[in-house]
Amino acid sequence: MKVIHYIPTIDRNWGGTTAYMQLLANELGKLTELHIFTHASENPVEIQNCQIHNLPSWKHPVAMKREFTRLLNQIQPDMFHVNGCWTPGCALTQKWAQEMGIKVVLTPHGMLEPWILARHYWTRKVPALLLYQKAAVKKADYLHATADSEKENLLKLGYNPRIEVIPNGIEVDNISVKKNWERKKRILFLSRIHIKKGIEFLLEAVALLKDKLEGYVIEIAGEGEQEYIARLKQKAKELQIESLVQFCGGVYGDQKWKLFQAADVFVLPTFSENFGIVVAEALACGTPVITTQGTPWQELETAHCGWWTETGTQPTADALNKFLQLSVKELERMGRNGRRLVEQKYSSRKMAEDMVELYQKVCKQK
Repeated sequence: MKVIHYIPTIDRNWGGTTAYMQLLANELGKLTELHIFTHASENPVEIQNCQIHNLPSWKHPVAMKREFTRLLNQIQPDMFHVNGCWTPGCALTQKWAQEMGIKVVLTPHGMLEPWILARHYWTRKVPALLLYQKAAVKKADYLHATADSEKENLLKLGYNPRIEVIPNGIEVDNISVKKNWERKKRILFLSRIHIKKGIEFLLEAVALLKDKLEGYVIEIAGEGEQEYIARLKQKAKELQIESLVQFCGGVYGDQKWKLFQAADVFVLPTFSENFGIVVAEALACGTPVITTQGTPWQELETAHCGWWTETGTQPTADALNKFLQLSVKELERMGRNGRRLVEQKYSSRKMAEDMVELYQKVCKQK
């Protein structure tokens, strides 16, 4: 089977969608002839087991369509898979592929979740929906959701009932679990630095628990807009916790895994995630997780490997307070439970196999 994935960028700053593409391609490329269509960027990640093709910018649609059509005629794919919404390139490539009779799967990657839709709704979302995005979602042969909660929200939109749930996965066999759970007094946030991630809730929660967190370091790792990072640093100063908070910048490769393994707990106080791949990565390292009901990670509670809270300052503080009361043995038990959960349900190999099954089902449809 020949498969093309379109993703607007594979730049490392694009967060979870780039990480998803990197992980999926490594396994999907073993099962299919895989091509990735994208656009040139400053810091592209390395993606294995596929051929990468840089298209002209969507701002030059004539040149982009010419190169796109040439490549499709050359490759003759069985399936075209679009990753993302709101970027015109996603809707354009889907339209062109379908005009050539190629089946299309669309993965919104959480970009149609209620919190995202509500943000800049009248100024950005409504114009985009009217111009191209609603039609793209309706016309896709199938939508791919990464969790049941995302599927439910997509069904509520009423645009397209053809939805398959395939959870994201990680290369769990290549991730080492921590050697011990003795407290190192390190609390970690690691993700894209963006207002959606709820980092201000973490800072405010730390301020509420400042006396109990003496000697702790709250590490905030990730890249984002400098203006917003400056606002977070100023907030930490205003809350008088700047001595506890360390902004680490972007971390990758071995440095990222060392942070996960060294952390006593990982915190993602986000408003909205369709999956939250960093949650799976933390669990794979044996680190308990605190995250919100804006993610599909209710299994943190049922598998006893973390806390699944409401979104906000007080729920984050309450979960941190519970974490602080745990013994080393209890932390280890939670850490091993998390590792077991990821091994059983969230491997990238299973994700790729399920994706091929979806492609085969879609290709059989008339």
